[in-house]
Amino acid sequence: VLRRRLNESEIERERFRERHRIERPARLASLGKIILKIGVLAVLFILEVVINGSFLAKANLGGLLGGAAQAVTFAGLNIIASYFWGMVLIRLINRRNYLLKLIGLVSFLAYLAFAVALNLTLSHLREIPPAVSLNDTMGEVVLHRLLTAPLGLTDINSWVLFTIGFIFSLIAMVDGLLFFDPYMGYSGLERRWIEASRQFADARSELIERLRDIREDATEAMNEAARDLSVRRSEYDALLQGRARLAQRFEHHQSQIEQTCRALLEIYREANRGTRSTPAPDYFTKPYAMARISYAGSEPNPSARETLRQMIADTQALLNQQIKAIHEAFDGAVRTYREIDELLPEKKPETKPEKMNG
Repeated sequence: VLRRRLNESEIERERFRERHRIERPARLASLGKIILKIGVLAVLFILEVVINGSFLAKANLGGLLGGAAQAVTFAGLNIIASYFWGMVLIRLINRRNYLLKLIGLVSFLAYLAFAVALNLTLSHLREIPPAVSLNDTMGEVVLHRLLTAPLGLTDINSWVLFTIGFIFSLIAMVDGLLFFDPYMGYSGLERRWIEASRQFADARSELIERLRDIREDATEAMNEAARDLSVRRSEYDALLQGRARLAQRFEHHQSQIEQTCRALLEIYREANRGTRSTPAPDYFTKPYAMARISYAGSEPNPSARETLRQMIADTQALLNQQIKAIHEAFDGAVRTYREIDELLPEKKPETKPEKMNG
């Protein structure tokens, strides 16, 4: 499903590039660039509020505070409106469609008229005497000056205010124009394709990693079983040797008991002869013989050890074959993920045949 979604995103992207004759990758704005561009707008807004407030304080009865209140309104309109004008309408000038290009060009001219008119309004507002604001006719006076003598500013500071506001407006417009890819709609399409590629790659990597964990666990279990067989074989040899040593020690222990009994019995008989008045019995001359306990266990078959060694070797060979089979199964499973790419190949741009002369 993820590969099919990626394939559809690739087809959509390639068709968009072919339809709009785009050969470059989309210019995507990173998080750092977005923060930088928003920061530029914030700095422009603050600077314009401060500059406009100081200039407008001359024509406002509220002084610097009243000028700052008016400056916030004009700065917001100048910066934010210019930004959205460049990001939405003027950006249409980059489209291939001639109608959209015309709309973008007309929007650019309309923006210039808007920026000039807004900043001229602000400059004329600065030159209005504070007494006029008491009669609530400031708006009418500014509108009359704009209609009759839009360039009739009498103070050089008013022209400075107009120039600063217009430059800030241009910077905000360019910031909006370059905030995303210049070709409208291309960056969103590119982001969807990148996200589909990332989801497919992450899912495939996760599945392969899960298979790798299964392979490692199974391989370790079989290697542990092979090592355990080797240990069992060593233990079997140690048991056989220990049983033989125990039987020998038991025989030696019985011989020591017999010799001890003979020595004690000889001391007794010698003492008995010295006190007897009659000849000693004939059995006094016979040495004591202890009844031996014979080990009833039979010796292991000489071929049993070789048989066990061969069985262990065969089992270890089987385990090695299974480990190899596990690795082959892992490789086969990974190949199935590659087969998905073969079933849904990446969409390649079609090349148009060149026309032949003659």
